[in-house]
Amino acid sequence: MTVRSDIHDRLAASLREARRAKGLSLDAVARLSGVSRSMVSQIERAESSPTVATLWNLTQALQVDFAGLLEPRPDLSIEVVRAQSAPVIAGRSEGVLIRILSPADAVGSHEVYDLRFQPGSKLPSDPHGPGCREHLTVLEGEVTVTSGEDRQHLGLGDTARYFADRPHQIAAGEQGARAILIVQNS
Repeated sequence: MTVRSDIHDRLAASLREARRAKGLSLDAVARLSGVSRSMVSQIERAESSPTVATLWNLTQALQVDFAGLLEPRPDLSIEVVRAQSAPVIAGRSEGVLIRILSPADAVGSHEVYDLRFQPGSKLPSDPHGPGCREHLTVLEGEVTVTSGEDRQHLGLGDTARYFADRPHQIAAGEQGARAILIVQNS
């Protein structure tokens, strides 16, 4: 009996998941890659150590990243952050509450916020990095979004997408507002 390494297990699982995600049979992968069906099956069961050339053919057939095959698999469990546990920060001005919905490791790439505005409150922002965009969807009330010289009024359910690499602001109407904000850095 041979001891299978963690690398073989990860490689086998990655290739099997990629094949299943594409809805391909072992025969289909064999035809697309030029690797025999039995070899594909052995690799997926971690019973064979493929050559670099074989792996390359399989990744090309499955259209997956060669380098990513051996990366540790992410935790597939559902992460839950209860409403009362989400981090909350105050806005730059009074009357704005910002609840952070994205994970801490997303800061600087893809951030998600739940914004709650008291009536007439504003959230001014300095320019973010070059190419940064914000996507704002109004869940309650009305807001006015300003990005540079452009200004748009949004009502319930409206979404605005705008550059945030210039001075910008979100201002609530007379009834207050709630919105979801996604900050997407380039």
